[in-house]
Amino acid sequence: MEQEKDLDKDIRFESRIDLSELQQKMDAVRQELKKVIVGQDKLINHLLVALLANGHVLLEGVPGIAKTLVVKLLAKTIDTTFSRVQFTPDLMPSDILGTSVFNLKTSNFEFRKGPIFANLILVDEVNRAPAKTQAAMFEVMEERQATIDGKTYPMEKPFIVFATQNPIEQEGTYRLPEAQLDRFLFKVVIDYPGLAEEFEIIRREHETKGFNKTADVNKVVSGEKIEQYQLLVREITVESNLMAYIANIVQHTRETPFLYLGASPRASIAILNAAKGFAALNGRDFVTPEDIKESAIPVLRHRVIVSPEKEMEGLKAEQIIAEIIANIEIPR
Repeated sequence: MEQEKDLDKDIRFESRIDLSELQQKMDAVRQELKKVIVGQDKLINHLLVALLANGHVLLEGVPGIAKTLVVKLLAKTIDTTFSRVQFTPDLMPSDILGTSVFNLKTSNFEFRKGPIFANLILVDEVNRAPAKTQAAMFEVMEERQATIDGKTYPMEKPFIVFATQNPIEQEGTYRLPEAQLDRFLFKVVIDYPGLAEEFEIIRREHETKGFNKTADVNKVVSGEKIEQYQLLVREITVESNLMAYIANIVQHTRETPFLYLGASPRASIAILNAAKGFAALNGRDFVTPEDIKESAIPVLRHRVIVSPEKEMEGLKAEQIIAEIIANIEIPR
């Protein structure tokens, strides 16, 4: 009997994924961000999960709530390449992809890479560029490669795009089509800070007295390590009843009369990958129902369309998704 117990322990030990280093490094990244960012714990968690799940993120919120700042700080904590692109109505695809330039010395055309050729990319106000430019960027996001003048250029790993948009300003903007929104793993909606957080923001700004508040943020992890962590996260265990739970949630988005458009199988895969990311962030090598519930709203909110009648009533996609989750039995 004792021999069987020892054998059982050995089996469990061998199958367990060591996530201690991953969790330690992600906590270190979080602490570096907290040197500047006040509150926004959920936002930071979603950014870290996106890193681990190798997914792109759309950040939506009114101006002045640190959308751009938090991404710049995140890039500063990772020893890898970073570029920022400000989308404008006159931006052309070549402005982000790059272009071929004639070299007089060699009498040949040379390709000069655009800002999309980096590991982490911040696209500010993604809905300000015309459809042609948006499509060029989304193609690279999906395929993780760019084809220019008949030649294919693969993106270096890790490759993650963080895009921001303002939900209230519509003049001079180009709405992102649903098919392109589907390229984002998460859509994170950022709210105003609370009263205590607002006070802390003001206090910190006063104490810095105009000095660079990001100067103390340090690099704590390499791009190569992030790539290793992404491979590790894929190995996290997901029981079949939890896979059925994901399928059930997504299936209900297609059946409810409150939604004009339900989620696709790509959404199911996104929830699966995001749930693995949340599990890893918490140091677990297995997914729980809570990981799936935590992933569902940011994964689904930009992939479904509320029916016109319910939209007129003021009902939002987040509320409908939350109601769907509440009415589905949690697997045990």
